[in-house]
Amino acid sequence: MIVRTRFAPSPTGFLHIGGARTALFSWAYAKKHGGAFILRIEDTDVARSTPEAVQAILDGMQWLGLDYDEGPFYQMQRMDRYKQVIQTMLQQGSAYYCYSSKTELDTLREQQMADKQKPRYDGKWRPEAGKVLPAIPTDISPVIRFKNPQDGVVVWDDLVKGRIEIANSELDDLIIARADGTPTYNFCVVVDDWEMGITQVIRGDDHVNNTPRQINMLKALGAKIPQYAHLSMILGGDGQKLSKRHGAVSVMQYDEDGYLPEAVLNYLSRLGWSHGDEEVFSMHQFCEWFDLDHITSSAAQFNTEKLNWLNNHYIKQASAESLLGDITKRLAKLNVSVSETPNLPAVIDLYKERANTLNELAASIAYFYQKPIMDLVAAEKHLTVEIKPAIATLADLLKAVDWQAEAIHHAINEVVTQYQLKFPKVAMPLRVMLTGIAQSPSIDQVMKLMGREEVLARITNH
Repeated sequence: MIVRTRFAPSPTGFLHIGGARTALFSWAYAKKHGGAFILRIEDTDVARSTPEAVQAILDGMQWLGLDYDEGPFYQMQRMDRYKQVIQTMLQQGSAYYCYSSKTELDTLREQQMADKQKPRYDGKWRPEAGKVLPAIPTDISPVIRFKNPQDGVVVWDDLVKGRIEIANSELDDLIIARADGTPTYNFCVVVDDWEMGITQVIRGDDHVNNTPRQINMLKALGAKIPQYAHLSMILGGDGQKLSKRHGAVSVMQYDEDGYLPEAVLNYLSRLGWSHGDEEVFSMHQFCEWFDLDHITSSAAQFNTEKLNWLNNHYIKQASAESLLGDITKRLAKLNVSVSETPNLPAVIDLYKERANTLNELAASIAYFYQKPIMDLVAAEKHLTVEIKPAIATLADLLKAVDWQAEAIHHAINEVVTQYQLKFPKVAMPLRVMLTGIAQSPSIDQVMKLMGREEVLARITNH
């Protein structure tokens, strides 16, 4: 059997973290087994689907590097095929016309709820042997319902949740085409999974209730039943449903916020799946290791601190050259124009171990290319009247030293010795004058990159 998985988002919003994890697991399973990964856009909700949302999904997939082997397929472009299948089902007796009006159905639902019964269609128009159906009303356009089996159970061995059984008596006859003839979501999914030869359906557990209905329809069509794996939801760190404050934003927002796709993918892969204690690994390694046996059936928790730690790891591992374009773009957003000096790759190398995001990295090095905004608290603490003579002496020494970090460090030590100070008593004021704040990498490295002329200009202007 050739493995065929699919990711089938509805374009009613952005591609969020939960959807991205589903796509990742489906993609990795296909890669692991040398199969095919299909992208399908389930756009039957015409009122809510938008071209912008479709593009957001495609952009998110591309940014993450989740390449699909087939697609994207659009359900709205397959309407004729769905209608053909429905006509076949009508002819075979596995579907039927239902003329119950909305008023009738609303009244039925209210009565059932008042009687503390589960709201369900009463089968008024369901054809049965020996049953006489009501006269067909002339003022109602009928819907089409699937004739769900009334006896027995639907059973499947969920690859994440284990064996699940649902009695057919719990399921009513699902509408598969609306009164205007438009096929419904659950039916379109069935036809697509059947005709696209999907072997494993990996999706969120909010679809568990759809599965027994879909299995019954697949059986009615004589189709092979795929295996199902329902992923538990992702919760925020506080145990609540994931929301925007937890990170339930567009995948592309992570790009905007300065995360590397490698870090996001690595983090997503550990949300509900594990391979021993492994925390950091490439997608190539992930595809080799990935299986459905080690997906937990309990909810995963989103942890921004963990994502930041991973992002910091990948930033540190990246070459300055590979970050160059991205950092230049982010500096431009800060209205910082990068000049030839100091050398931007060298500046990136100096700072990249300190940044959790590319935005942090860009913001932290902006002072090299424009006058820094002074931290007034740091300035008041470190730029004291007492230290000014030592800084003036250092400025004189710096005019003549070989402009290398070691020589600069030696010059600072000379001043420290001459004025009987500790090294930080000179280094901290230098940091504030040069960078605007009291924290930076080794001050001699900063000064070397900044250049003699700029260093002297900044420390003599205070």
